[in-house]
Amino acid sequence: MSKRRSKTFLTDWIRRHMPTREQMAENKYLQPIAHRFLTPELWRFTRRSVPRGVALGIFAGFIIPVGQIFLAAFMSLPARANVPLSALVTFITNPLTFPFWAVVANKLGVFILKVDLAATGGAAQDEMTSGRWSWFVNLFEGVGVTVLVTIFGFVVLAIVGASIGYVLASIGWRIIVARKRKRRLRAMERRLEERLSKDGEA
Repeated sequence: MSKRRSKTFLTDWIRRHMPTREQMAENKYLQPIAHRFLTPELWRFTRRSVPRGVALGIFAGFIIPVGQIFLAAFMSLPARANVPLSALVTFITNPLTFPFWAVVANKLGVFILKVDLAATGGAAQDEMTSGRWSWFVNLFEGVGVTVLVTIFGFVVLAIVGASIGYVLASIGWRIIVARKRKRRLRAMERRLEERLSKDGEA
């Protein structure tokens, strides 16, 4: 993990837990394209790369049950997102939290399908049974209705969660930057006051 220190607790926590460039470069699954996503540009914390990294990490964490880190890293390339942050955020789903999110996804899927039935007479369900999505349905042939509803809920969580994560990360980044600027201004003011007081004494 990175040993660099910052002036914010959040940044320090992220640096302690996010994977390092060396760790990702040594991963056998990522080695073929390691030279692409290990470029310094994809490891900088900027107002654009941070929200994108959070959004992609949440999306990857919910959309597939395994290999989320690799998916997040791959998606970070074209999106120019922060690679280590996107990899870290995928841990929103892990063996400890997955049962909780599975329940949430199931309840969310049931709720949305009920709303669809009440608002549109089941337009979404009619679309799924129209035959145009048979290829998708066949992927889960033999799977129970509960599992299908849960998968649908996870897809919704991935899309909605990524959107919310992007917005919250953007707001959080602005707050962090604003606080840093205030601290710098205060430090400059103190140094200026000290210099003026010394000049006055002289």
